[in-house]
Amino acid sequence: MANSNACGNDPRSSPRASGLRSITDPRVDRAVAVVASLPFVYMAYYRVIHDGLDVPCMAMVLQYALLITTMAARRPPVRVTTKPLYWATAFVATYWSFMTPRSHRAGIAIAPTWTTHALAVASLVIAVFARLSLGRNIGFVPAQRSIVTSYAYSIVRHPIYTAIFVSLTGVVLRSFSPQNLLILAIGAGLFVVKTFMEEDFLGEDATYARYMKVVRWRWIPGLA
Repeated sequence: MANSNACGNDPRSSPRASGLRSITDPRVDRAVAVVASLPFVYMAYYRVIHDGLDVPCMAMVLQYALLITTMAARRPPVRVTTKPLYWATAFVATYWSFMTPRSHRAGIAIAPTWTTHALAVASLVIAVFARLSLGRNIGFVPAQRSIVTSYAYSIVRHPIYTAIFVSLTGVVLRSFSPQNLLILAIGAGLFVVKTFMEEDFLGEDATYARYMKVVRWRWIPGLA
């Protein structure tokens, strides 16, 4: 096998390697986390102004608050994906709801209010359980911090996405229209794609690879 350093070029001194090291620097990571969280502050304000203080809105605002708090205190990554497609997918999936609020239509309710409220509350409960289980290991772009395998993560591998899917189901049922369904389906689909990208990246670690064999289900126990 050829030696990549045969010509005296140390790959660790390349601009790309230097950039990756800066991303894992605790100060840089904290600054990135704060900036990445700012749109959620705006979206919480937007939801309250446009939707009022109903149960689904408050459930979503509380989820945003928990996300912002855990992002601000998150643990710096050990390694971060270098694939541009993974970064782009993570960005679009994370901020999809911010890109489409004006495309959302009033729609019609196709389920009783108690059903959609129950889904909103269930989404909040799952999100709180998942985020507290994940602790300070949160991030938007595929990155390895401390691998969590307990509590919510002993049931499914992506419980935060489970909460998102439950929330989106409630939105569809309380404001159905073909356009709303399409927008929300795309949003859900982005998180499905992001799931596989994260597992492709994290699966390079032997501990996570073993974890995937132990916890078979990604989002819904016994189904998916």
